[in-house]
Amino acid sequence: MSKTIAFFGASAGCGLAALRLAVDAGHTCIALCRTPSKLEAEFPKNPANLIIKKGNAHSVADVSACLVKPTNPSELVDIVHFSIGGVLDLKTMTIPDPDVCKNGIKVLLNALKELRASGSATGRPAVFIISTTGISKFGRDVPIAFLPMYHYMLKMPHADKKVMEELVAASGERFTLVRPSFLTDGEQTNHKIRVGVEDVTRGWEKKAIGYTISRGDVGKWMYEQLYLKADENVYEGKAVTISY
Repeated sequence: MSKTIAFFGASAGCGLAALRLAVDAGHTCIALCRTPSKLEAEFPKNPANLIIKKGNAHSVADVSACLVKPTNPSELVDIVHFSIGGVLDLKTMTIPDPDVCKNGIKVLLNALKELRASGSATGRPAVFIISTTGISKFGRDVPIAFLPMYHYMLKMPHADKKVMEELVAASGERFTLVRPSFLTDGEQTNHKIRVGVEDVTRGWEKKAIGYTISRGDVGKWMYEQLYLKADENVYEGKAVTISY
């Protein structure tokens, strides 16, 4: 069954991989992008089911415009994909906006709340969010060899994602947090993907500690296991670790 999916952070990486699969399958996809030409270049055939909107993921107005169905603006989209983030500067160990995920998720949650409260649109989309391993409050979920890198190099972006997760967990929205192991460049592969599941309030149900996974495979896993199964999502309210 065709879905309407809003994408925030789909101009590259995991988000772009998931967007490609959704567009190719015929779903209506709405992607917010600061520089539309960048995303348009990825889809030279200009598919009719892809709507690219120019805007900022930190603007409630811009985000709200992506959260309603084009064919029926009184209904919210079926699925929201959120994978915005910053690029780590290895020289300074910082990212340009240390609160990019926290502020972005605040805007998304406020936009959903305001659209419903105003009566502009109804519905409860499934919200799928890319987070990271290394931030669980229920114990280690990364290889011991990675601990120095996670605790030093990635300290700032991980602190941002941890706050993001806390805001999502307290929001009352239908959510799944996806925590990939260390991300590598690359397209989809035939690697077997191991899955760990954490209840965000009660702790681990199953651990899957691994080293890496490609961005292409993250997007593929999200599309196949979350988007296509959004109406019967066994991972709703959970944090899911995925790794080779």
